Amino acid sequence: MGSEQEWKLAQKALAEALKKKKSPYREMPGEAVFYGPKIDIYIVDVSGREWQCSTIQFDFNLPKHFNIAYTGSDGEPHEVVMIHRALLGTIERFFAILLEHYKGNLPVWLAPTQVKVLPISNNYVEYAHKVCRKLSAYGIRTEVDDGDSTISYKIREAEIQKIPYTAIYGEREAKSKEIAVRKHGVGDKGLSTIGELIKTIKIDATNKVSVQ
Repeated sequence: MGSEQEWKLAQKALAEALKKKKSPYREMPGEAVFYGPKIDIYIVDVSGREWQCSTIQFDFNLPKHFNIAYTGSDGEPHEVVMIHRALLGTIERFFAILLEHYKGNLPVWLAPTQVKVLPISNNYVEYAHKVCRKLSAYGIRTEVDDGDSTISYKIREAEIQKIPYTAIYGEREAKSKEIAVRKHGVGDKGLSTIGELIKTIKIDATNKVSVQ
């Protein structure tokens, strides 16, 4: 879409905008879309790989298609040039890059499961589900591992799954009416009340605390 003159004008404007912002760039002949030239913004992940996400695009297509015009200072109609911007590109690609970059180790606010409750034995499964319901009532995404595996195995599985927090409940915790808390990548955080754990997670999530 658009004339050769319009394309040259648009490319020049985009290049001048990047120079004004002191943003390094390189020209990529043949990479533009049919409705106009664009700025592709690449991000680099932890492995040094480039991913194209955000775009800033000239669009000669829609203004022509919908006959969009404005009246200039000369009193004559002039065709507008549309600029549209995609901050993330496709949301699926953006999440894929997040997972690649952090190797699945997502921060608390983004993790699908924020807490996994681990009863030490079958005797404490009922209370583990009670803890889960209390955390869930505060909007904390919580699961219970109530399988027959040993507690060591459950902890290892939670670490492999990169669950931000695990809450362990057994005989010691039943006596103190607390839960033993572990943080992924850090380890044992000691005993805590359910209220204290809720407060910790809420602070982490609200402040967008990054992964360790």
